Amino acid sequence: MTRWENYIASAEKIIVSYDGSLPLHHFLKGFFKQHPYMGSRDRRQISQLVYQYYRLGQLWQQEKSMAERILLGTFLCEKESSDLLQFFRPELNEKVSLPVAEKLAFLDITETTTVFPFTAALSAGIDGVAFNQSFFIQPDLFIRTRHNRQSAILRQLEKADIPYTVIGEDTIALPNSTKIDTVITDKSWYEIQDASSQQVGALFTPKAGELWWDSCAASGGKSILLLDKQPGVKLLVSDVRASIIQNLHQRFKEAGIRQYESIVMDLTAPVTSSAIKDRLFDHIILDAPCSGSGTWGRTPENMSFFTEKQITEYQQLQQKIAANIVHLLKPGGTLIYITCSVFRQENEEVVAFLEKGSGLKQQEGGVIAGYAHRADSMFAVKLIKQ
Repeated sequence: MTRWENYIASAEKIIVSYDGSLPLHHFLKGFFKQHPYMGSRDRRQISQLVYQYYRLGQLWQQEKSMAERILLGTFLCEKESSDLLQFFRPELNEKVSLPVAEKLAFLDITETTTVFPFTAALSAGIDGVAFNQSFFIQPDLFIRTRHNRQSAILRQLEKADIPYTVIGEDTIALPNSTKIDTVITDKSWYEIQDASSQQVGALFTPKAGELWWDSCAASGGKSILLLDKQPGVKLLVSDVRASIIQNLHQRFKEAGIRQYESIVMDLTAPVTSSAIKDRLFDHIILDAPCSGSGTWGRTPENMSFFTEKQITEYQQLQQKIAANIVHLLKPGGTLIYITCSVFRQENEEVVAFLEKGSGLKQQEGGVIAGYAHRADSMFAVKLIKQ
């Protein structure tokens, strides 16, 4: 059996045994640990084949074999000549450098909205065709530069011969495989943060002395962005998991942030009986638990394991949390509601729910279509409490 045939066989073995219960990159680590005879080049090639297979979503799901779909995924995702394609399908390898749309036309595919399994559920601001085609393109890695260090960072990238694209005065796009921490060792110079997530910061208009609550803070990326805009705000961060708050502490320490409060809270429980029940905030950030569907360009395996029922489950959770935390928002204060979802139910429908039942009114914001820029897609809206 040739190396290329072994690669296909190994990729098939992984796909058959993978059930979606772990993130794919964790599952792959475990698989390769059980097969230590595979070298780094083998692991990299096989992993790539598996990811490219999942990038097809539902395309050809019933019509073609697994091996054929692996090859077609390689053809649609690769940009340069592939020895594996040359071995199995030289006629595809000849056209591998074509744009995705031309490759699809060559394969007689005129309808690509069958890639993403829930196209009918997309928010109105998402272009279904462009979004579906974006799954064949690996998203970039983005960093947000801090403390006027962008020029110094660019010099270091050039010295290390790492390609980059400057997106804005604080935003740099890099190849997804870039190990930025080995190039820029001072972590206070930058934050790894997707371009769309950085764009959410346009909704933050903080003033010194204001009380801000990042209610589902996770690792604290939005909070660091807020404090970089206005260090003088009084910030409370919370999350339901103590381990996540510990990770946030470490990230804040590396970012040079010391002045803030933190608390572990379950926001599905009434905040009116919580430890912060007597506090009122000028502004609340709710980066809500969600499907993460706007990030599936990075984790395409989710297209094969996520169910439509889960969209409704996330919506109900978002509505419960949002309606709950609004009790601690001052009249005239704002709620910044954020998801990394592309689903209407998690986005516009939750906003409509809040406007109807919680005395909020949308001011600005909406869909952030990151797929057009090799970034994640998000939804972010600022609502004011009447």
